[in-house]
Amino acid sequence: MFKDRQSAGRLLAKHLKEYKAKKNTLVLGIPRGGVVVAAQVARSLNLPLDIMVTRKIGAPFQPELALGAVDADKEVVWNLKEINDLGLKIKDLKKEAEKQVCEIKRREVLYRQGKTPLSVADKMILLVDDGIATGLTILSAAKYLKRHKVKKIILAAPVASQDAGLKLLEHMDESVILETPGDFQAVGQFYQSFEPVEDAEVIQLM
Repeated sequence: MFKDRQSAGRLLAKHLKEYKAKKNTLVLGIPRGGVVVAAQVARSLNLPLDIMVTRKIGAPFQPELALGAVDADKEVVWNLKEINDLGLKIKDLKKEAEKQVCEIKRREVLYRQGKTPLSVADKMILLVDDGIATGLTILSAAKYLKRHKVKKIILAAPVASQDAGLKLLEHMDESVILETPGDFQAVGQFYQSFEPVEDAEVIQLM
């Protein structure tokens, strides 16, 4: 159990000490909550901070049910088993995917406030989120980063479901997840305080 995202980030940083002030290394946070954790990691390790925006594609009748995830390049990772089990087709989700790409663009502009995105090519990336449920947005981020020729991806999160943690291993060069509980239901259950993070807080942290 973590007190809040800030304390989780500081604890996570202790497990990433080998990257402190390491040359050609960036911390990328998944908005919104992941940026709060990532900011603490970046501050503790004296590393540059930026955002990595990917978006979940939810089911038409249940937006919280992740059927895929999309990145800024409009590339999509689909949960084909879940889509088939629900009797849906990918074409049924295209509009939602397009909507989420627009949201990615909005967030990138809003959060950076005119700042130039940090170049990820040939960099070691600490990819940080506040917790991982299905792993789809993280997988989408990893595929995006690989297309953009990063040197290494280190996944870092305070907590993840066992299933997601295992599935993501093959897509990362290294994985630092502090807890992978068997009774995982939602990320928030492992935080004493898990308040919604607003855009203004992300902007301030950037």
